Amino acid sequence: MVRSAAAAIATLTLAVLGWGAASAQATTVFSQAKTHGIPCGQPLSDGVRFCQGSSTPPNDNRVPSFDGTPLDVNVTLPPASGGSDGPYPLVLIPHGYGGHKSGLEDHEASWIPTSHQWAQRGYAVISYSDRGFGDSCGSASSRAAAVITAAQIADPGYAQACQQGWIKLLDTRFEVRDTQYLAGLLVDQGLVDPVRIGSVGPSYGGGMSLMLATLHDRMMNPDGSLTAWRSPNGTPMRLAGGAPTIPWSDLTYSLVPNGRTLDYAYAQPNDDRTPIGIVKQSFVAGLYAQGQATGYYAPPGADQEHDLTRWFADTNAGEPYESNPDLPFIFDQFARYRSPFHMLVGAAGSPSEPPAPLLLSNGFTDDLFPVDETVRYYNSMRALYPGVPVSLMYLDYGHMRGAKKAADAARLSANIVAWFDHYVRGDGPDPGQYVQTLTQTCPKSAPSDGPFTTGDWLSQHPGALVRNFPDAQTVQSAGGDPSVAKAIDPVASGDACATTSASDEAGTANYRLPGVVGGGYTIDGAPVVAAQMDITADNAVHSEVAARLWDVDPSGNQTLVARALYRPAASGPQVFQLHPGAWHFAAGHVPKLQLLGRDAPYGRASNAPFSLTVSNLTVFLLTRETSGNGIQSNVPLPLPPGATAVAGVKTVPLSTVIARAKPKCKAAKPKKKPKKKKARRRRKHKPSAKARSSARRHAKRKPARHKPAACTRRPARAKPRPHRRRKHPKRRTHRSSGRSAR
Repeated sequence: MVRSAAAAIATLTLAVLGWGAASAQATTVFSQAKTHGIPCGQPLSDGVRFCQGSSTPPNDNRVPSFDGTPLDVNVTLPPASGGSDGPYPLVLIPHGYGGHKSGLEDHEASWIPTSHQWAQRGYAVISYSDRGFGDSCGSASSRAAAVITAAQIADPGYAQACQQGWIKLLDTRFEVRDTQYLAGLLVDQGLVDPVRIGSVGPSYGGGMSLMLATLHDRMMNPDGSLTAWRSPNGTPMRLAGGAPTIPWSDLTYSLVPNGRTLDYAYAQPNDDRTPIGIVKQSFVAGLYAQGQATGYYAPPGADQEHDLTRWFADTNAGEPYESNPDLPFIFDQFARYRSPFHMLVGAAGSPSEPPAPLLLSNGFTDDLFPVDETVRYYNSMRALYPGVPVSLMYLDYGHMRGAKKAADAARLSANIVAWFDHYVRGDGPDPGQYVQTLTQTCPKSAPSDGPFTTGDWLSQHPGALVRNFPDAQTVQSAGGDPSVAKAIDPVASGDACATTSASDEAGTANYRLPGVVGGGYTIDGAPVVAAQMDITADNAVHSEVAARLWDVDPSGNQTLVARALYRPAASGPQVFQLHPGAWHFAAGHVPKLQLLGRDAPYGRASNAPFSLTVSNLTVFLLTRETSGNGIQSNVPLPLPPGATAVAGVKTVPLSTVIARAKPKCKAAKPKKKPKKKKARRRRKHKPSAKARSSARRHAKRKPARHKPAACTRRPARAKPRPHRRRKHPKRRTHRSSGRSAR
């Protein structure tokens, strides 16, 4: 009822401002553009119309954006009903990095419906190539074509804008603004409802969708200021809902993680770069090469705020990062213009505002944008804006190692459609708020367990298996087997079910938990590691820890379950988490935690040698079960100083966890009392009153406790009491004989 009233008020307001439906069936979209618009083909048998953009002269009909950059766009329209054409709810489908616009029957990802399928449900659809990719000035031929078209339309700025239309790495002031501008043009044409817009995209497109939802009803100007989102003709607009899939929320943390955030504590704006993290080298190098091959980078030095070539060189150089003056600038650019999390919490130079309703999704086997990217955003969103609907869905899919099973993709797709039908189209049933997970499996052909559905993230793992390992182990910077690292690298291998020998690798620390019995158990969260770490290095900030959780099968082979990269502090108690996973440990299998000093080529190895001593380690495997195999419920998790726990989480100080993991000392056995030697028989004498009193006092004293030497420092030896000579009774002389007598 509240939604209906709000919609009525919005429609009345827009009518007053002059916005309304197209009077007749549209044959061209973006007709107000200088290139005279994109013609729509004949309706298909179901009435759906496809309007396909082109960059080939003389039919170059790319749409100049707000700053003149030509964009290659496709638009799909639903069947026209009655005498009017629109306004329709709109779905935006931004593409992944290195991609381009999708066609009528193309899936941008297997879990995202095609433009045709969306249009059959009554939605208009925009799919376009982001600036710097495809024919939006990404290819050399498209930039050459712009010169010809500029002469045809008598606008030299068209060609000039394309020559500077390089990739700006999803800058909110440019690529995101392009998307808002295109939607506004269709609003001004009367084809799209300005308050019923949704965005769903994968990876790079997921980052776009999350930023659009975070902006909600705002847009960012080239100078970084925020203003109300309005169409070119001034109609107010907003995003009604979003479904970002495999996105990032903090671009710095996703590409150069330092491992300093916890999914049960609220992330702080500077956590991602204090200290500077470890580059995901194989991914960052692969993405840079992909952009070179499929897109258009700014010439080095031509655009300081979008100089991707220089940025790549700076981050790939490795330690010492603190002496490189470019890095603070780069990370500030990421936070201000490319991080939905910083925008959400008001740390991007602008005040925080409620986002649009969100269905967030990441993959358990995605090593680029793992599950914690959206858990971070989810925690802060629920704390700041508890009234805004948000749901999570996690499964085995995503970049490289993700299985992307057809059944799981279909379930995610159905959830996305239900979310949009309710929040964007406005007439579907309420999907509710939930967290839903499907497990990883090996082989990949095995069906996933689940779905496991609860009301919030914490409820997905009510139990915990906790094990202490007090003995010290040493991690060396050059430790580990490179062949094992290559087998599980997402770019070099890409196989989430790859197996290696479970033998311990030299220079690494290894911790085996008890063998699994009975029906086994399922982890469904982020494993926690707390330990005392002591570093030997010229500069401790150059050290690193790569963590892996393995499933060791009875044959002695192991499968990777979860991993993480962590930049430790110099010395002292430390806590970090591996990326969340959902994995069933079967009977007879053994979970094994491994700590290494490098995980190349996935993570960039440090330039500086170091040695790391790990002691008093405790590992927490967060499980769906609450009993069996030593699992307990309601286990408090270690919270470092200065951190704020997420509401509902039970925590304990990190120092307490470290102290509990210390070796339990056995009490030393008291020494046996020596046997008394038989004294020479002497004449008995009655002790004096003073001697009897002293004996009684000594009898009342408690015996000294025997403290074990391993637990406490040996007490200093007390100074001996000065010896007091016994006073003998005075001799008496016999009167008669003169002999002495006692």
